[in-house]
Amino acid sequence: MNSESVWLGPLRAPVRWAMIVFSALAVATYAWLILSLFIKAEPLGMHDMIRPQGRFLVILMMTTLTLALIFGAIFTSDIRGSIEVERTGPFDIISLVMGRLAMLGITFIVIVMSYEVVARYVFSGGTLWANELSLWIAAIVFLFAGLYAMQQRSHIRIYVIYDMMPRWMQKLSDVISVSLIWVFAFCLVWGGYADAKRRLLRLEGYGSAWDPPIPGTVKTAVLVIVILVALQALSNLIADWNKAPEHHNPADEIDETEIENIRKTLEVDKN
Repeated sequence: MNSESVWLGPLRAPVRWAMIVFSALAVATYAWLILSLFIKAEPLGMHDMIRPQGRFLVILMMTTLTLALIFGAIFTSDIRGSIEVERTGPFDIISLVMGRLAMLGITFIVIVMSYEVVARYVFSGGTLWANELSLWIAAIVFLFAGLYAMQQRSHIRIYVIYDMMPRWMQKLSDVISVSLIWVFAFCLVWGGYADAKRRLLRLEGYGSAWDPPIPGTVKTAVLVIVILVALQALSNLIADWNKAPEHHNPADEIDETEIENIRKTLEVDKN
């Protein structure tokens, strides 16, 4: 992990403090909501979290948590991972932030499912919301991770024919690939915009007891992310246009850093 600033520069410290402050406020608000379960006759529950109208604590909790996630993603996107490619354009910043949100989302899925397992099998008190919340977060994680994969050039690519082409033909292939991505994005937005707008405006629910607006939010997120993926593909094309010809072999896919980490883990286990 490289701790040098990738793009924030002098703003890194203020963003870090904003992340810490909003995280502390979110934790404090959540602690108060937990305490209210024992001291209030009508405590707020997960059903109220997606229906915050007129509930100040819920609004405060969701606002501080959202800001904590945003500033946390911005701050961590300023740190380049050991296996990450370097940023090649200004649009990469958006994809890096989305990628960090996806990573944070995985952590929340683990927390939610761990809570459900303990509640159900230790205290015999399973929830009505854990499974749906994990599905909701996982859907967003999947979309954000796709954008991050495009920025990192880590999606599946087959180089057998591509490597045999001269550079001008490789560029032509790249243009065709990006054009097809844009055609797909246009068709998806053209065909899905009206339905996504209708679902979002009425916050269409999941049809369960908790009834989170998964269809209303995920359908809209799909259209937004596919547009961002198309823009990221165009940004990659522009950034890679003047690169020297690349030739690939199976050794390029070997992650030396990961292998070294596995080797160290095995050595520790032996000791």
